[in-house]
Amino acid sequence: MRASESDAEAAEAEYVAAFLRARPGFLAERPELYRSLVPPRRIHGEPMADHMVAMLQAEREHAAAMAERADDVLAAGRAAAGMAGRVQTAVLALIGAHDVAECVAHALPGLLALDAVALCIEADAPGVRRLPAGTVARLLDGRDVVFRTAPQDAALLHAEAARLAARDALVRVPWAGPPALLALVSRDAAPLDPVQGTGALAFLGRAAGAALGRAADHA
Repeated sequence: MRASESDAEAAEAEYVAAFLRARPGFLAERPELYRSLVPPRRIHGEPMADHMVAMLQAEREHAAAMAERADDVLAAGRAAAGMAGRVQTAVLALIGAHDVAECVAHALPGLLALDAVALCIEADAPGVRRLPAGTVARLLDGRDVVFRTAPQDAALLHAEAARLAARDALVRVPWAGPPALLALVSRDAAPLDPVQGTGALAFLGRAAGAALGRAADHA
């Protein structure tokens, strides 16, 4: 078959498909047409019955796919709500903290259902993990939150918790001092899910920055 003929047939087929999509009752009003069509697969004798069975099967498959998608959406929604709630509790802890670094290291892991959380800053400060200059910009690369699997630099960011870092999340901490980030560690994937956690964790980073700024003002 020449290309022009193939193109013409494709265009004609698309026209027929568009016509039937726009008029879903067309074949139902003309059941005799089913006897002229080849069903997707033969099931039992009568062509029209074959088409009916094929249509029912297609609808069942479509309904099953939609139900699965709905379950996925509901699960993601519940997970997102769980993360948001945990972050809200963590933010309240930061607001009341006298020592931000201590709060991050000792209170936030339990509140966020994580294995470890560290405040990392490109400077020397009590209770924080010091990072070499330029590390925050390199790791975050302009983003507020970065999720990683099996990070290669776990020892630098997580110290003794590095062996637990099957997954981590790095969160920008914006404040007036040296570049800083929160390093979150989880041995399981669920607590650090990019789908549910990006917005909430970015908010947590801003709250940590505000807490650091408040502590600096009162120092």
